[in-house]
Amino acid sequence: MTTKSKPQSEPVALGPEELARLYSDIAEKSGALINQFISRAADKGMPAMNDELGIAKAFFDAWGRMVADPVRLAELQMKLWQDYTALWQNSMLRMFGQAAAPVAQPDKGDRRFRHEDWENNFLYDYVKQSYLIAARHLHHTLADVEGLDEKTAKKVDFYTRQYIDALSPSNFLLTNPEAMRETVNSGGQNLVKGLNNLLEDLSRGNGEQLRVRMTDTAAFSLGGNLATTKGKVVFQNDIMQLIQYAPLTADVHKTPLLIIPPWINKFYILDMRENNSFVRWAVEQGHTVFMISWVNPDEKLAHKRFDDYLTEGSLAALDVIRDITGEEKANVIGYCLGGTLLACTMAWLAAQKQERIASATFFVTMIDFERPGELEVFIDEQQVGALEKKMEQRGYLEGSEMATTFNMLRANDLIWSFVVNNYLLGKDPFPFDLLHWNGDSTRMPAAMHSFYLRNMYLKNKLREPGGITLAGVPIDITAAQVPAYFISTVEDHIAPWQSTYAGARLLKGPVRFVLGGSGHIAGIINPPVANKYGYWTHDELPPNAQDWLAAAAQQGGSWWSDWAAWAGKLAGPRIAAREPGGKQHPPLEDAPGSYVQRRIA
Repeated sequence: MTTKSKPQSEPVALGPEELARLYSDIAEKSGALINQFISRAADKGMPAMNDELGIAKAFFDAWGRMVADPVRLAELQMKLWQDYTALWQNSMLRMFGQAAAPVAQPDKGDRRFRHEDWENNFLYDYVKQSYLIAARHLHHTLADVEGLDEKTAKKVDFYTRQYIDALSPSNFLLTNPEAMRETVNSGGQNLVKGLNNLLEDLSRGNGEQLRVRMTDTAAFSLGGNLATTKGKVVFQNDIMQLIQYAPLTADVHKTPLLIIPPWINKFYILDMRENNSFVRWAVEQGHTVFMISWVNPDEKLAHKRFDDYLTEGSLAALDVIRDITGEEKANVIGYCLGGTLLACTMAWLAAQKQERIASATFFVTMIDFERPGELEVFIDEQQVGALEKKMEQRGYLEGSEMATTFNMLRANDLIWSFVVNNYLLGKDPFPFDLLHWNGDSTRMPAAMHSFYLRNMYLKNKLREPGGITLAGVPIDITAAQVPAYFISTVEDHIAPWQSTYAGARLLKGPVRFVLGGSGHIAGIINPPVANKYGYWTHDELPPNAQDWLAAAAQQGGSWWSDWAAWAGKLAGPRIAAREPGGKQHPPLEDAPGSYVQRRIA
């Protein structure tokens, strides 16, 4: 039995003058983009086609092995034919008003088919199921080819999913019921506005790449409605500013707290809004919080190495904190790549017989890179070599390229949903703070990023005693004796929790491993007031991660509270609150500072 469609709101028609301005804007942008393309073609010639990512080779290998087994291929084709026959039969039953169970259904969390017409309209339901059947069989056929090496199999699986997602009927006007309704209701104005949005996004990429807008960036300002926790920049050098936050309690823990964010993204993910700011919450718990704000580097910093992020980053910050607070030790938090740097810092200090870190907390951090998750698809000798050539020319890795890589891990949510919204529906993206941060990408210095990819992802040397030398010192992660807290998340595609668990077992000090719900960002930015996701705890660290999970107890609420109880025992007695800065390091400017304000156009 079909249900009635909800009444559609009346579209707001554009007047003749507004339409004229819109068409004029489209014509101007189109002309500019065409001129840019022609100029580049004339000056440089058309670029040669190549296979830098090794995608073509991977699929040729898969295809060769697949056709070499004609029996299995015939079996797969027969199953595909059976599913389509069942779909046709069920569709006929529906046409005559009889109930029929669907042959294929989208996953529960698949938002592409949430519009009611995908279920209630016979034609769109048939299109949806046809696509899902084809997608299932194509993915199964290519992802399960026998005889491929593991890396090739993962690459084929990943890019098959990208292809399948791109061809979803929801991405095309004629097969998207919501877009068709909007086109009829607006008289096609949504398509005109969508074309204008498309040209604007191409212009943002200088006509060379499509940079799909995910949010209204004009709706946010750092220090205005984001990164609003009060504090001062108390130190800066070439690669970072150090922020000290103002106290919110009359007394504070004696041992200060340093946070090392990843330099792949900007630090304010930990200080978004007042009600979900980890920084503000930690200050409210009585911690004297310091935050590293990494610079957004250009070609002048191409020579900066991973060593420099150690000496001019974490070690320099510890020295400044000692000068300001008088405390030799600090509790330190590292987020993602910042946590990898924290592990390196611990090992470097251990080799130097220096005790500077009272405790270490790792947010979704990998130390053992043997199983790096879906990012492994982008990291092999061929791809790293091609990337190094690009970085040598510019002196850095462009931030938008890194952002695209991460977005591809969740293409339907972070790419195609915005293609539909912006170009087919002709709507402006909704102002969403998290997506504003996600689009505020940063560059990577060439020397540093090459070292990081080769020594950690490709060779996995960080887990080997003496495998990596930093600032002239061979480091050994296993020599670190500092109490450590690991928080990982069960749905993390960037730092899979099984991999972070393997890294946690490398440390020789007392380690508490906690597994939170959700993913790499939402699972970390999970304040107690939200009362979401829950987390798992277990006091022991058996060799196998699944054994740990099987024995773990699930807790309600946010892991922040668990961390607060753990960190509070290592933060020392309470003393009078400290104001930012000191004689050796007077405040330079208000938080969030100027380094974080540098955006990539």
